Amino acid sequence: MTPATLADLNRAPHDEALRLLDGLYDHAPWIARAALAARPFRSLAELQQRLRQAVDEAGAEAQTAMLRSQARAPGAPAWLADEYEARFGYPCVLAEAGPRGAPLDAAQAEDMLRRRLDHPADLERGEALRALHRSAELRLARRFGADTAMGDRIWDWQEELSAHSDPGYAERGQLTVTYLTEAHRACAQRISQWMGECGFDEVGTDAVGNVVGIYRAADPQAPTLMTGSHYDTVRNAGKYDGRLGIFTPMACVRELRRQGRRLPFHLEVIGFAEEEGQRFPATFLGSGALVGGFQPAWLDQRDADGVTLRQAMARAGLRAEDIARLKRDPARYLGFVEVHIEQGPVLYELGLPLGVVTSINGCLRHRVRILGMAGHAGTTPMDRRRDAAAAAAELILYVERRAAADAGSVGTVGMLDVPGGSINVIPGECRLSLDLRAPSDPQRDALARDVLAELDAICARRGLRRELEETMRASAAPSHPQWQARWEAAVDALGVPVHRMPSGAGHDAMKLHEIMPQAMLFVRGQNGGISHNPLESTTSHDMQLAAEAMLRLLDDLAGGSEQG
Repeated sequence: MTPATLADLNRAPHDEALRLLDGLYDHAPWIARAALAARPFRSLAELQQRLRQAVDEAGAEAQTAMLRSQARAPGAPAWLADEYEARFGYPCVLAEAGPRGAPLDAAQAEDMLRRRLDHPADLERGEALRALHRSAELRLARRFGADTAMGDRIWDWQEELSAHSDPGYAERGQLTVTYLTEAHRACAQRISQWMGECGFDEVGTDAVGNVVGIYRAADPQAPTLMTGSHYDTVRNAGKYDGRLGIFTPMACVRELRRQGRRLPFHLEVIGFAEEEGQRFPATFLGSGALVGGFQPAWLDQRDADGVTLRQAMARAGLRAEDIARLKRDPARYLGFVEVHIEQGPVLYELGLPLGVVTSINGCLRHRVRILGMAGHAGTTPMDRRRDAAAAAAELILYVERRAAADAGSVGTVGMLDVPGGSINVIPGECRLSLDLRAPSDPQRDALARDVLAELDAICARRGLRRELEETMRASAAPSHPQWQARWEAAVDALGVPVHRMPSGAGHDAMKLHEIMPQAMLFVRGQNGGISHNPLESTTSHDMQLAAEAMLRLLDDLAGGSEQG
């Protein structure tokens, strides 16, 4: 059967349009009726958003009634489905296919339902609705013949690259790729191979291990647009952090080459060799080298096995003395753009596939040591205590309140320790970490001033001392307004609502920001947006939209270059 087209839907009489959308959501024809009021649709993505909006606006009672009308998910173990229905009051609902469009197998279905059984009722209703939205997205794509070839290719590249993992993790089925290990070098070789197959004119590995592919303009003197991200990972990682930003522009080059098109600027796609700081203390070794930030002293840093960075580079065939020559001349570059999985729950909860980054948050980190007096837990009256851990608890709650008072600020105490603590001893010392982030440096600094002032006030009131060490200070990297606008125009042209958001995580873009304009596009993560975790995921449909957005950005830039 020939798929319907969006033009067919837009011009069809109302009853015919309803027929075209029938069955996207089982037992809920009211969703299509509500969505059709927004015709004409510019894209299937816009139609999908209108359908979702209809469900959101219906309210909790209508949503729950719809969930109760659903059939029990096929493939779910009976005992688990029974337990789910007893807990939530409606049949267990799963999307009819996974992130690549293939049906979930029994093990995947069981694992997903086990995790969801622990959800509070409101959270699980949202998860069940998202499963219905995903099924509707898949049905809509089949019915209207949606092209997801680029998204499928990006998904497959990431899956294939995840076969390479460091020893000790590979045996456990965990993904870990740290700088210049055998697995890391294998990843570089695969990326290089795929770049060649995509049609890049030049592919190579530079002195710090970055994989660099260039798709040349016809004019050798044309400026260059740089894009890319990192291919190293944290330990026991997800498959998409960093790598999505390499493979998305690769898919775009593959499509440009298929069309026989050249851009009026060179496109340089870089797989940055190191960003995560997992093997050696230094971070952003790949992108930092391009801005002249590589410090020769780092060559003497050692990994957990005592191997120096200098030795690791030599074993990989890299010449450390050539790193200084990697620094880019910003006068030859138009800017830097990066596509990245969000690594958070915002887009997932909003039901949006893409987000435009306004700024990469600035960050301050401290190590804190609070010193009081250890004493007997049974004989020391409460009003005589100098309890270091109680002061730390008070500070943690203040950090939570103060960060929440600012739009975009976050504060975390991720490490907490009572050295030599005992169950019957009042803590005389407590050590903790502070991680404070905000979209701008003034906002970050104001947060830090208030937190440290509160630390001093707590210690003074409780008769304690404190020691403080600043361990990191990273400036915020606001997106360049013109480049951010280009991403916004590209997202809007797809019919997707433009959602602007800061990035709380650090990215290679914040290093390139030091010498050239930059802007980022976020792609929705699945499983609550979790990242740095094996559950990190996104769908081929969302990756398709990211690739289409990048192609639109390139077209917009090409049009401006040609006019100029």
